[in-house]
Amino acid sequence: QVQLVESGGALVPPGGSLTLSCRAFGFNFGTYHMSWIRQAQGKGVVWVANIYGDAGSRYNADPVQGRFAISSDNVENILYLQMKDLTVEGTAVYFCAKGVCTAVPDDWDCDYGGQGTQVTVSS
Repeated sequence: QVQLVESGGALVPPGGSLTLSCRAFGFNFGTYHMSWIRQAQGKGVVWVANIYGDAGSRYNADPVQGRFAISSDNVENILYLQMKDLTVEGTAVYFCAKGVCTAVPDDWDCDYGGQGTQVTVSS
């Protein structure tokens, strides 16, 4: 049974840093592409970053380019999202997803279903 468990969310001030974790259960983590997505209150779910399980290629959405970094520990089955220089626009519930989510929701080939982890950027 596939299970994704996100953690690490917190209240941070603007300009702060935070690292989120997603522990995956029920599948061979290293062979799959994985994604981070987020949902701000009252808004839709949007893509944040991808990591491709085969070549390890990584892609970020434009709003987080240069500030967020996705990585994975394929031994422990943990996906990470390192975030720095956070802005108030980063306030959202963050989810990890199995598969490829992209900037175009119609192209999504990913599944998520964890509880997510709340990140609040506020002074």
